[in-house]
Amino acid sequence: MASGTYWTTRAVAAATALAVSAGCATGPDGGAGEGAAPAPGASSGAGKAPAGGDGRAARTPAGPPGAMPRPGEVGVIPRPGDGLPPVISSIPTRRKVVFLTIDDGWEQDPGFVAQVRDQRIPVAAFVTRDAVEARGATDPTAQGGRFLGAGKWRYVRDLRDAGATIENHTLTHPNLPALGYEGQRAEICGASTLIRRHTGTAPTLFRPPFGNHNTATRRAAKACGIDALLLWTATVQPGGKIAYQVPDKRLRPGDVLLLHFRPNLARDFEILVAKIKRRGFEIGNLDAYLKAATSKAATSKAATR
Repeated sequence: MASGTYWTTRAVAAATALAVSAGCATGPDGGAGEGAAPAPGASSGAGKAPAGGDGRAARTPAGPPGAMPRPGEVGVIPRPGDGLPPVISSIPTRRKVVFLTIDDGWEQDPGFVAQVRDQRIPVAAFVTRDAVEARGATDPTAQGGRFLGAGKWRYVRDLRDAGATIENHTLTHPNLPALGYEGQRAEICGASTLIRRHTGTAPTLFRPPFGNHNTATRRAAKACGIDALLLWTATVQPGGKIAYQVPDKRLRPGDVLLLHFRPNLARDFEILVAKIKRRGFEIGNLDAYLKAATSKAATSKAATR
């Protein structure tokens, strides 16, 4: 994983992006009939207030969203001895803080973007090209949604401008270990290139479809500029219900929750956020926590030399 310097740079870029429009500039076509967006921080022109996916003027919040790590709070995420990106499932902290992530991109609900933007809720979105562009057969669990592929990459930019980070979940959502190294590299690098074209920023986190990965996956991810593979500790089901992967069936400090872009997303997200807060947890800023954890790892490694 890169040192904490990267995460500092990314946090500054993300904060800048909050103040700009998603836009639809002319550029290389990504297969969805839309051009590439200007990079975060570029002028959206015309003096207009940037608009969110629901058509309302986007606000310009101050500072990054979510709970930020306290001095000395976060433990170390060790660097693997093989030099490849680490596989992370949770964040090492004892504070009652959890992290929200969402996968694919099928159901493009503007109400979800509005919640992320207006309530300053930190989310990492791991997008798949075929889902964002509504290509091919729709995932069965996404069928019947009101906003299936409604905004395509414009929706992803709206989510970016609302404060979310946009990360990599491959082009076509395959079972990666079945592809071999070259096939995996094509999926991961292809998605990173597309995300950078449409959002202005290359992803540095990768989530393998189904959570399936092997050493070739990590090698391919590194070749594509990925710093870490991020898995999860609990999934969110319809109705905002949390499905735990631990025997005691409860939230734990540092948990990473996985949602999907599914029908009734805005409703379910509202239920989930309220449930997390009722249980005494905060929603953490994943970028900031990763920066804290990886900076410690870099410092520790340097001290042993």
